[in-house]
Amino acid sequence: MAKTSFPKNKINVVLVESIHPRAVEMLGAEGFNVQTMAGAPDEKKLASLVKDAHVLGIRSKSEVMPSILAAAPKLLTVGCFCIGTNQVALKDACERGVAVFNSPFSNTRSVAELTIAETIALHRCLGDKTLQMHKGEWDKSAAGSHEVRGRTIGIVGYGHIGSQVSVLAEAMGMRVVFFDIIPKMALGNARAVRSLKELLEVSDVVTLHVPATNATKNMLGKAEIARMKKGSYLINNARGSVVDVNALAAALKSGHLAGAALDVFPDEPAGKGDRFESPLQGLANVLLTPHVGGSTEEAQASIAEDVCDKLIKFINVGSTSGAVNVPEVDLPEQASATEKAKRPHRILHFHKNVPGVLSKMHALIAGMNANISAEYLRTNEEIGYVVLDVDPTDGVAIQKKLTEIPETIRVRLLW
Repeated sequence: MAKTSFPKNKINVVLVESIHPRAVEMLGAEGFNVQTMAGAPDEKKLASLVKDAHVLGIRSKSEVMPSILAAAPKLLTVGCFCIGTNQVALKDACERGVAVFNSPFSNTRSVAELTIAETIALHRCLGDKTLQMHKGEWDKSAAGSHEVRGRTIGIVGYGHIGSQVSVLAEAMGMRVVFFDIIPKMALGNARAVRSLKELLEVSDVVTLHVPATNATKNMLGKAEIARMKKGSYLINNARGSVVDVNALAAALKSGHLAGAALDVFPDEPAGKGDRFESPLQGLANVLLTPHVGGSTEEAQASIAEDVCDKLIKFINVGSTSGAVNVPEVDLPEQASATEKAKRPHRILHFHKNVPGVLSKMHALIAGMNANISAEYLRTNEEIGYVVLDVDPTDGVAIQKKLTEIPETIRVRLLW
C-alpha cells in the first residue's frame, strides 16, 4: 500500500443509530478505524464520541449542533445516512470546513411504496380490521371501505418521493394532483394546482413529502385540516414538524377526517424500547409506524453505499461532489507516480470567502517558486474551497504557509 499523508488506520469513523452494516464494510475496507453504536446518543454522549473522530455518520435522530462541532476539532465530514440534513447545523459546519453529505434518492422507492400501502389500508380500514381479528372479533361489514380507483390523491411536495407516489398512484387508477412551491413537470396525467388550499379542497387523500423548514412547520394546522374534504385521509411520511397532531386528532375524533397514517412525529423516542406517546394513539383508522418509511433492507444498503462513496472520495481524494453545505468540487484521482516523477501532493484548502484570499495564495506560492500542476476552485457565500496539485517537494512547505493566511479555515494534505 502506498504511503499516505495520514495513516488510514488512524482515521476514526463513528457511526451511530444502527447504520447498515454495508457502511462498516466499505469504510473498514479502506483501512479506517470504525466505531458503531445502536440508537441515537444524547448530546453529552455524542460529544464524547466525536472528540477524536474524523468522520461522523448519523441518521435522522442525532443532532449535530454547534456544541457538537465545537467538541470535534478533528472532524472532517458528517455523513447523513438519510434524506434530510436539518439535524445538522449546516452553516456552522460550513464555517469549520466540515463537509456534510446525505443520500437524497436512495430510499425514494421505499417511502413511496409505504405511502401507497397506507393509502389502500386506510381506504379499507385494514388497521382496525386486523386489530379486531387479533381480539377474536369477526366483522365483515363493508361500511367505510372503498376502492382507491377513481379517487384523488393530493401530493404536497413533488420531488423525488412525491413524483414516485404520483406514478404508482396513477397506475392504480387514481387521479393525481400536486402542489409544490417550485414549478415541476407533471408525470403521466398528474395535474399541478396553484395552491395548497386548492389541493386540500379537492383531494380524497393528502400525502406530504416536504422537508422540515420554517415554512413547513405546522403547514397543516387546524385551519388547513378543516379545509380538507369531509371523509378524506391524511398521510405524513415527511417530517414530524409539518402536521399539528393535536389538530389532526381533533379532526379524527369529530369525524371530519376518516383516517390518517403517520410515520413521523414531533417528538420521537431516541431508540428501541423507549416509550412512544401521541394524541393519535387509540383513534379509529389511524396507522402509526415508527419512522420506517425508508427502512427497508434495500433502501438502507443503498443509502450506506451512496453516502460511503461520497465520504471515501472526500477523505481520499478531496472531492466534495454531493455535499450540501460546502462548495462542490468534483476531483479526479491524483496522478500516479512514474519513474520520472513522484506522486503529486494535493492540498485541500477551506477559507473564508472574502476578497483577496486567492491573491494572497497565489503570491505566496509564486514567492516559493512552487510548481502547481492543477488547481480547482469553488465558492459559496461563506467559504471558498481551493484544491492544488503540487510537486512533492513543495507540498509540505505550501501547506505550512497556507495555514498562516488569516482567512484559512482548514488545510489538509494528501500524498
